[in-house]
Amino acid sequence: MSEEINENGTGNGQDVPEIELIIKASTIDGRRKGACLFCQEYFMDLFLLAELKTISLKVTTVDMQKPPPDFRTNFEATHPPILIDNGLAVLENEKIERHIMKNVPGGHNLFVQDKQVATLIENLYSRLKLMLLKKDDSSTNALLSHLRKIDEHLGKTGTRFLTGDTMCCFDCELMPRLQHIRVAGKYFMEFEIPTSLTYLWRYMLHMYQLDAFTQSCPADQDIINHYKLQQASKIRQRIRIKFIRLITACPAALTQA
Repeated sequence: MSEEINENGTGNGQDVPEIELIIKASTIDGRRKGACLFCQEYFMDLFLLAELKTISLKVTTVDMQKPPPDFRTNFEATHPPILIDNGLAVLENEKIERHIMKNVPGGHNLFVQDKQVATLIENLYSRLKLMLLKKDDSSTNALLSHLRKIDEHLGKTGTRFLTGDTMCCFDCELMPRLQHIRVAGKYFMEFEIPTSLTYLWRYMLHMYQLDAFTQSCPADQDIINHYKLQQASKIRQRIRIKFIRLITACPAALTQA
């Protein structure tokens, strides 16, 4: 594996189980935390449980551009996040979430049931991706409209977090996405979350003061590089498709070249 970046010492390791979370490493240096949203989300979930001393948390990064032999042997082509609990490897996002909720001590307290909040934050990330792809007023306004709805919800509830004054799974899902919106939106589109969304900004300021977020958050440069790599991949894909269409339409051109 690559660098072990965190071992939360809130548990003494004797009376509580150790959970290991393998996350993607930075695409810049291959060691620090990468800009994977799901990795950060589950990192936050488990960090909160470690703070409550229900588990001891070990977080390990792996460079997926040069995965070490032991990783390839154990997990083949599987990409992080990967959760390991008492030797059991949980590999898929939905299964990781279910495992934390049902099998990790204290996990059921994080996963509250709130259909309104679930619907409220759903598709927020897709709004960001669409804005970065389209780069037009329509996609930008769609993202703004979504952020306003979250702001209105926080204003109505008057709570520190989405479902109350204690963090839950929805906060661990939302805040990493808001960070990507702030960093990537600003860099690629000069987009900024309006200061008029006072409840949303208050929410983010609360989150910025919490170790669960700051310890799991990737560097801004890694978030930016994450989207640069995505854009480069899309350009290569478009070139490949055009080339395939060319040789399909005119195979003789390839033999004559």
